[in-house]
Amino acid sequence: MKNKFFRFLSVAVAAAMLVPAMANAQGGKTNFAGNWVFNQSKSDMGQPMGGGQGGGGQRMGGGNLSVKQEANLLTVDRTRTGQDGQTQTTTEKYTLDGKESVNTTPRGDAKSTVSWAADGKSLTIATTRSVNMNGETREMKSTAVWKLTDANTLSVTTSMSTPNGERVMKAVYDKK
Repeated sequence: MKNKFFRFLSVAVAAAMLVPAMANAQGGKTNFAGNWVFNQSKSDMGQPMGGGQGGGGQRMGGGNLSVKQEANLLTVDRTRTGQDGQTQTTTEKYTLDGKESVNTTPRGDAKSTVSWAADGKSLTIATTRSVNMNGETREMKSTAVWKLTDANTLSVTTSMSTPNGERVMKAVYDKK
């Protein structure tokens, strides 16, 4: 009887150690969930498109983020102040399995795929958007690389190809 008990206890202890290891292997990717405040002083929003003044700030990728990351879904609520001074919130949803996600925006449908770095520490969102400009449909592509530089700092580096040329922006967010 003692032998069966110790065998059972050994199996139970082994299983208890194995389950977290398996969960970590499946969930060993960075979790970007949280509320993030745009840090303009640490960000580099690049030169404005079209040769104007200023770096675009919240209109071009800034704004605060509320991020939920559950199983196979990344949901990003971005709150910004529009050119008219009104607060606007947009929601984007991305599947985390490499399948295409479609987010409808006032500028057109954005088709995106997400891929993880081999180490699971960063993710890349590749997006193609068709935009109607002056009656002509143009395709714009962007790649956004998300990574935590520490537990309280999110860095999103976006490279985009636009009709006005290439543009790279780095938005930095502090965790609330």
